[in-house]
Amino acid sequence: MDADVIVVGAGPVGLLLAAELRLGGARPVVVEQLDKPTEETKARGIGTLATEALWRRGLGPGLDEVHAGGARDLVRDHGSTRGHFANIHKLVPDQRRPGTLIWQPELERLLVAHAEALGVSILRGHEVVGLESDLDAVTVVVTTSRGRQRLRAPYLVGCDGGRSTVRKLAGFGFPGTPALQRSIAGRARFVGDVPAGGRYQAGTFMYGGSMAGVSELAVGDEPAGPVTAAELAGAIRRVTGGDVVIDELYDGRRFSDHARQADTYCRDRVLLAGDAAHVHSPSGGQGLNLGLMDAMNLGWKLAAVVRGDAPGALLDTYTRERHPAGEAVLRNTRAQSALLAPGSHVDALREIVAELMDIPAANQYFTELLSAVNLRYDFPYPAQDPVGRHCPDFELVADNGTTSRLHEHMRSGRGLLLITPHTRELAQYATGRVDVVPVTNSEPLLLRPDAVAAWTSDDHESLSVALDTWFGHRPH
Repeated sequence: MDADVIVVGAGPVGLLLAAELRLGGARPVVVEQLDKPTEETKARGIGTLATEALWRRGLGPGLDEVHAGGARDLVRDHGSTRGHFANIHKLVPDQRRPGTLIWQPELERLLVAHAEALGVSILRGHEVVGLESDLDAVTVVVTTSRGRQRLRAPYLVGCDGGRSTVRKLAGFGFPGTPALQRSIAGRARFVGDVPAGGRYQAGTFMYGGSMAGVSELAVGDEPAGPVTAAELAGAIRRVTGGDVVIDELYDGRRFSDHARQADTYCRDRVLLAGDAAHVHSPSGGQGLNLGLMDAMNLGWKLAAVVRGDAPGALLDTYTRERHPAGEAVLRNTRAQSALLAPGSHVDALREIVAELMDIPAANQYFTELLSAVNLRYDFPYPAQDPVGRHCPDFELVADNGTTSRLHEHMRSGRGLLLITPHTRELAQYATGRVDVVPVTNSEPLLLRPDAVAAWTSDDHESLSVALDTWFGHRPH
């Protein structure tokens, strides 16, 4: 075996997954088609859950370092730091559980450093062209500058994007809906007058700072190749009726709002995460957050199976928990696509939705919808709130009065049991399986490595069930 897990794709999702596997004691290797990281600014931020997850792994200072610059860029391009639903920029960010404004290349640099510091091997210039699976392992065939090579490992995870080679080679179904609209965008330097940005009868012209883009109804075959200045100028003319001259265009991109999701995230020894498992409109900026949380959910589980501390059935909970999370994003992005379509009827609907957003409770609903903070996993044993939810960061108070933050106790990637003065005896059931921290200001609480609450009570029987479910049986 060349590794315990082969991770295909060195984007943010693949990098975080590899780091989580390494923290869990597995030996991953990452293979990436590109010779060097791309500088394409595909995404400009991560949401609440991914931000909290990276803080728990010690990456918080790196996120804070770039957030202010990301906020300035957002104001430059959109005129506000408020969130949006279908480009209705009225959503008030939750300051108690904020996200991070960070361009994707900056995030990748942060995650590369994190993964490499843990000893993760990243093989660039390795393109996957073949896949073979048997009862014991998966073999991938890759092409490199030195010719073809074969890599073998017990498990393979495709984190190789929306056009995933792994997904296709492994035979995953990928049902969904075709594009309603297509968009092209880039940073443009115009010569002369530029039409006002906004909605037109034929589509939408997006213009702010140096960023310009056009969304139109999807008609005919999807174009391919890099976006050119002439193509963008022509699209602006079709939508606005105004002639423009673009002297220079860079960072061009094209995207659509087709929405598809793999029928399962695990097929035998091959798994999917990130865009390889689900694609959707970029509206609301949810894709990167969704993929990173796939990685956080899968990493510790797959590592436990590789170590032999958990049965392979633990991996079934990955699809059971993350598939509904993906479905929820596809649902709300389809709704946003409908609200972004051109036409007087949609304009009227947008006005009503914008008025709804002025109601504080409705504004909070849309904000929480996009951040997924209300997501609750379905567990295989009876449990009540907050069990099944991602726990926010909060202050912990020790017996001697000293304080710390929850994220400071989860850098190891292990589970965590918070015990109170009247539940100290419960520590014996967790010894060797999770870290134990005595506190005075919290209810007893068991957290999985992804900070999902797994138990809260004061009896050892229900705690034993939770520990056995997620961390294997108690060592003798």
